[in-house]
Amino acid sequence: MVTFGVLGPLTAGSARLGGPKQRAVLARLLVARRRVVPVRTLVADLWEDPPDGAVGAVQTFVGALRKALEPGRPPRTPSALLVTEGAGYALRAEDVDAWRFEEMLGGDLAVLDSALALWRGPAYAEFADEHWARAEIDRLEELRLVAVERRAEAALAAGRAAGVVADLRAHLADHPWREKAWSLLALALYREGRQGDALDAVRAARHALAENLGVDPGAGLRALEADILAQSPRLTPAPAPPLVGRSAELAALEGAVPRSGLGLALVTGEAGAGKTALVEAFSAALAARGWTAVWARCPEDAPVAWPWQQVAEALGQELTATDRFHLRRAVVSAVESAAPVLVVLDDLHRADEETLAVLTAFTTTTLSGRVLIVATTRTAVPSEALARAEPVRVALGGLGEEAVAALVRPIAEHADVRAIHERSGGNPFYVKELARLFAAEGELGVPAGVRDVIRHRLAVLPAGARKVLQQASVLGRDVDVDLLAEVAGEDVLDALDLALEAGFVVEVAPGRARFTHALVRDTVYEDVSLTRRARWHALVAAALESLRPDDVHLLAHHHVLAGTRGGAAVRALAAAAGATHSPREAVRWWRAAIQAAGSPRLDLLTGLVRALAVSGDLAAAREQRSVALRAAGDAETTAMVIGSFDVPGIWTTNDDPEHSAELVAAAQRALAALPGPTATRARLLATIAMEERGTGNRLPEAEEAEAIARDLGDPALLAFALNARFMHTFHRTGLAPQRAAIGRELVELAAAHHLVTHEVLGHLILVQAHAALAEFEVADRHAAAADELARRHDLPLVSVFTDWYAAMKLAAAGRVADAERAYRAAAARVRGTGMWGMERGLLPLAMLSLHGPSAVDLSDDWGPLLDWVRPLALPHDEALAAARALPPGPADLLSEVRACLLAMAADRLRDAGLRDRARSLLRPAEGELAGAGTGLVTFGPVCRYLAGAAGAARA
Repeated sequence: MVTFGVLGPLTAGSARLGGPKQRAVLARLLVARRRVVPVRTLVADLWEDPPDGAVGAVQTFVGALRKALEPGRPPRTPSALLVTEGAGYALRAEDVDAWRFEEMLGGDLAVLDSALALWRGPAYAEFADEHWARAEIDRLEELRLVAVERRAEAALAAGRAAGVVADLRAHLADHPWREKAWSLLALALYREGRQGDALDAVRAARHALAENLGVDPGAGLRALEADILAQSPRLTPAPAPPLVGRSAELAALEGAVPRSGLGLALVTGEAGAGKTALVEAFSAALAARGWTAVWARCPEDAPVAWPWQQVAEALGQELTATDRFHLRRAVVSAVESAAPVLVVLDDLHRADEETLAVLTAFTTTTLSGRVLIVATTRTAVPSEALARAEPVRVALGGLGEEAVAALVRPIAEHADVRAIHERSGGNPFYVKELARLFAAEGELGVPAGVRDVIRHRLAVLPAGARKVLQQASVLGRDVDVDLLAEVAGEDVLDALDLALEAGFVVEVAPGRARFTHALVRDTVYEDVSLTRRARWHALVAAALESLRPDDVHLLAHHHVLAGTRGGAAVRALAAAAGATHSPREAVRWWRAAIQAAGSPRLDLLTGLVRALAVSGDLAAAREQRSVALRAAGDAETTAMVIGSFDVPGIWTTNDDPEHSAELVAAAQRALAALPGPTATRARLLATIAMEERGTGNRLPEAEEAEAIARDLGDPALLAFALNARFMHTFHRTGLAPQRAAIGRELVELAAAHHLVTHEVLGHLILVQAHAALAEFEVADRHAAAADELARRHDLPLVSVFTDWYAAMKLAAAGRVADAERAYRAAAARVRGTGMWGMERGLLPLAMLSLHGPSAVDLSDDWGPLLDWVRPLALPHDEALAAARALPPGPADLLSEVRACLLAMAADRLRDAGLRDRARSLLRPAEGELAGAGTGLVTFGPVCRYLAGAAGAARA
């Protein structure tokens, strides 16, 4: 991307521009700000009396500009930067210093400093006499004056009145009619304790306004004069926010305070590290002990020794010496006479040679009073004399997470402090900008102010070094230098040295570099065009194939961002999907592999199906599984598709009976063609048992699959078969101990063979079984173990079950209101998961368990439970008929619940036959908590229902 400069002589990155007319065409297009400029307008603007062939000349200039601006563009391909539209041209510029300057006008002191530093001279300097440039030049110059005044205002708010005085005097010397600037100067003088000078500034403003504009001062300046005369408290600056996280650095500065003579300290750190804030806090502490504190900035392109002119001005001295020797002696004398005095030289890395020479004069002079000079700098200061003076060096690194939290919370209370700390590296400026972005937009991208500061800093690097830094950003925040060299070529080391010196990257080990902040990397990366990014990612992927082929995740990452197609990309993406521990990440890789393949290959589809199911997107998993099944041809392929889906199941109600019927039919067809006790046969049998869960009639298939798996010694197959048998242990109540045995074997087997999802299943089965037995301490341990595995392996559906279990525990403890809130929250989490067997009917069932039959509203979505609750709400005769017509019901996790509902209906209807039927169903579970075997709801001890107390039953 080409960076254009108009705040001074016209520049276009490293492009060599032609003569005045060609430069004028470029400037005219920049003034248009991406809008189309007709050729006839360009002709009229370039010549007062256009010659013959003027249109052709403009076309020639445009052609030359295109070559200069896009030297790498292939011949006969259209320009993407200087484009032809209709009968004119438009420059699709993205990065223009004037546009960046405007974006930065709303920033804080550091941003405004960077904004003003963009100015290299008058805007569109060489076109000042052109009528088409005049309005834009005037507009930008007005914005520059506004920026100067806003910067002064921000500096005053930060307590830096001394530096403001000198800057505003220079500003007003050229622009005496700026009333706002006069007000700021008077306020700065007042805050420096110079009330008389402040009133003189107001009088000077009155005279300047009358002489230049023929007007009296406005209400604001008159009110300020009155406040100065009255010494109004309104003129006292608000207390500075407390400095956080820098106690050690403050103590180091205290160590620089001399007992006599000269003390020196250098505060170093990158832009935004808080150098100025640290010294301001230190300055305030010294001022409270009777020291005089004066500040001076080292701006770019300032007059010789300008900071010391500011120091003298702040001390009420006038420097009249003309030769360098006497100037240096005069400065030393002026400072020494104010002792004890603190002199702060801000941004010493910008200092000119004479400013450093004056500083050296202090180190070679024996001072009679106490003088402390503290300089802030981003880079090493090229002064041997200063180094020999052995200043106290205070290096500012990033703030810790606790200090970051102290900065973030007042701005964005609910922001993720850890994420902000990671992205900012603890840089206070970046921290606050990220917090403001989160407060405004709820995201943690790259704040505009941060981006502008980083772009300004990048602009000082040579074009070649910037390109290498952009290529490094494609690698991510951490940079392998050998890999970068494969992409960038032989110049990489020199470019990295420049980037290191400028503070964009740091070396973490030989051959390993790292961007100083994620925000720096992201800014550099986002400034690269999408096409160039893709090409560089492809180069990185090609280099990785030979250098680090086993780094499958990194290889896949670059293939995705390059948009690579073909076998190499598919292999890398499939390998990454198979190696990741995150199901949601696996979904992303499988989908990318299918896209890279150009068609839905069966092996890729089956991988995607399993990842979708484990990640919690069950509806999409079923849809893709049907696609794979229909694409399968022979029995072997069908068996492969069906058998590859060994995702555990804990809930016995079928979510999609139609899909299950399709799978069972296909499995049965494949079984007929695949006899024998093979692993394939076992998987098909277990699949049939899993898909016809809750029926109680597929136990033989599950047991045969389990026997084959045990004979083969296949742990994963055995885990799948045990899950299938679990699904058929609900043919009667009271089987919690049997299910607990399955759960224990699953946990032991899966933990020994790293079968994470089946280990989670074992823990959830044990939660259900021990809850049924009212052994909540044991159930709690297994719920915690399941949650921990889910957290480590990104299994989002696990907490759906543990949240319901936590609500059930509240219900069992009699905490009805708390349980109701927890149930409603848990039910909200189920919605949208595709677990329709759980989604329908469970919340009203939970309310019934808490509040009894009075809570029944037949208009609620009771799902498959509707027929079982109707006898609790219908008129007596209808309810009795409905209860007596109830079928046995499916053999699933809710069988005990249905028996409880039947007992409740019997009690309400006073029907002995219904009561006997309910007791017969519940008697095997006499020592259990009714319904707790679901892990979701409980209707209290089963013994209550056996005693006929159903109507009074509560959780």
